[in-house]
Parts: sequence; structure tokens; C-alpha cells
Amino acid sequence: MIKYIDEYRDKRLVLKLAEQIRKASTKPLRFMEVCGGHTMAIHKFGIPSLLPENIRLLSGPGCPVCVTDRKYIDTAIAFARLEDVIITTYGDLIRVPGSTSTLDAERGAGNDIRIVYSILDALTIARENPDKKVIFLGIGFETTTPSSAAGVYNANAQSIDNFFLYSSHKVMPPAMTALIDEGVEIDGYIAPGHVSTITGTAIYKDIPNKYQLACVISGFEPVDLMQSILMLTKQKEAGKPFVEIQYKRAVRPEGNTKAQKLIEEVFEAKDDLWRGLGILRKSGLRLKEKYAHFDAEKMIPIEVERTREDKGCICGEILKGIKSPGDCKLFGKACTPSDPVGACMVSNEGACHAWYRYRV
Repeated sequence: MIKYIDEYRDKRLVLKLAEQIRKASTKPLRFMEVCGGHTMAIHKFGIPSLLPENIRLLSGPGCPVCVTDRKYIDTAIAFARLEDVIITTYGDLIRVPGSTSTLDAERGAGNDIRIVYSILDALTIARENPDKKVIFLGIGFETTTPSSAAGVYNANAQSIDNFFLYSSHKVMPPAMTALIDEGVEIDGYIAPGHVSTITGTAIYKDIPNKYQLACVISGFEPVDLMQSILMLTKQKEAGKPFVEIQYKRAVRPEGNTKAQKLIEEVFEAKDDLWRGLGILRKSGLRLKEKYAHFDAEKMIPIEVERTREDKGCICGEILKGIKSPGDCKLFGKACTPSDPVGACMVSNEGACHAWYRYRV
């Protein structure tokens, strides 16, 4: 049994798995990862170079920063420009371009925008600044949603009335099925490991049952990813797709039931806007009526500039797996990690950032 991190990076095991994949695969296969952590690991460890030519990996909408629509950034910037507001955010969101500015530029202009490590930091800032409205920018999938739910729950219990959440939290399954419905050619999903520690396997049931696609929940090390690709290949070759867990050291079929209950207590589903995918039904999360007084959108009126997309950026098409970063005329030229044009180049989990860092 593999127990230690070095063994998950054992070159002999990786090459053995590569050989098993070659022997198991007899037809062209396209597997998509829908986790930014997987995207980064795949390119960091050179996984595509270990696979036979008939197996291709696609990067999907798995980077929370990348799928956050530009309108959300524009709205956050509008909030930041209010004199009585403090914006609190995770660091990877601060450089994402809006229509005419970034949160980083707004901070440079003197607006109060603070990078925090958790929503609990935002609650502390709210307690220390009772004369200010403190807004936490909540983004991410099921992995980060429980912490936002806990923050709102605690704010309510502690009567911290100057704290607000601006939610862009999303759930993964609607995006996964939307890609299939749109006709993107996918034979199986490398399902997100961290998301699945919270959700368990039930959220993916439609992938094999309705769409006949293989689905394997994977860890993040080279052995994890190669073993997951082997499992996907065997499922497709056998013609019997199902939801399978490779990442058994962290994921249980039932998931984290306490976290699920906390999310259900605080949030409810809503239709939401995804970069590249448009509005997807019941793909986002908003605060329930019980906690609506913490909803920044409802409680703090603002005027937001008209959102304008950069016509040269193909981030949306990259997120759908129909184009790769190398297809973009801006990649590595006008768009780099130090001066990003699109969200896919900003985050460490973005496909463009991963390509630039590990393939250029």
C-alpha cells in the first residue's frame, strides 16, 4: 500500500502505469480534468508526454478564478470604490482584469482592499471596523463554499452586522454536463479531488448514467493522475462507465456530511454566469433568505459599468476544452503571468498560466 508522498512520485511506478495505459488503450480517447489543481499538476509533471498519441488530455472549467465572469470583477471594483467599504479577498482574485481596471489597480489608487487567508480574517476586520461595510469576495466550488458558509453562519450568531458576502460560489456538475450538451468531445472526466472530499460521488451520477462517460476522482500526484487515466481507459475499453474513486485516501463515497449540511443551511441554488459557458441553470449559490442581510448585492446599492470583454482573449474557449493556450495569439506575448490579459493566465490553476510556466 502506498502511504508516503515520495511513492506517489516514484518514477518506476509512473512508467509502469504509462506502459499499462499503452497496453490498455486501443482507440482515440479524450479525457478532461475539471480541477485547476489537476491542470497545474498535469503540466508540472509532464503527464501528456507519458501518454500514447491516441489519448489526449483537455483542460476544462476547473479554475475558480478563471470561470468567474468579468461582470463579477466589475461589480467587486464598484464596491471597492465606495468610501465606507473594505473589500477582503483571496490573493489570486486581485489581478483578474475587469473591463477597465483590476482590484490591484484599485488598491493602488487608495481604495481599501485587503488580501485575507480565510473568511475568518474578514470577520475580524469587520469587528475591528464597525463604521465600515466589510465585503468578502466568495469564489470557488464546493471546496471553498463550506468556509464561506461558516463565515456567514458565525457572523449571524455573533451579530456582526457590517459583514457582507459577495458570492460567486459555483457547483461543478452543471458545467460538466453543459460541455457534453454543447457537443464538446469528451470520453471521460478526471473528476476533482478536493471538491469530492466535500461532495462525495453522488454529484457525478449523471455523467455515466445519462451521458455514458467515464468518471474517476483523482488525487494530484503523478501516480494518482496516471492511475486515474488508466482507470478511465479501462472503463471506456470495457464500455461500462461508472463513478470510480482513485483518491481513496481523501475521498469517501458519502463525502463530508457536516460540510454539506452547513452549505445547505446557508446557501441555495441559483442560475449563474460562467466565463465561456454563459448562464447555467442552478450552477451558482446565493444566500438563503434567512441570511439575506449578509448579501452584498442585496444590501449595498451600486452602479456598475458596462462589462466589456477583451476580443483577443480566448479564455472562454480554453475553459471549454475546444482550444488550448497555444491557439491564442496573445499567449506569451501580450498576455503573460506578469501582465495577464485573461483570467486563465492570472491564477496558478489557470490553463494558460500552467502552459506558460511548464511548457514554454
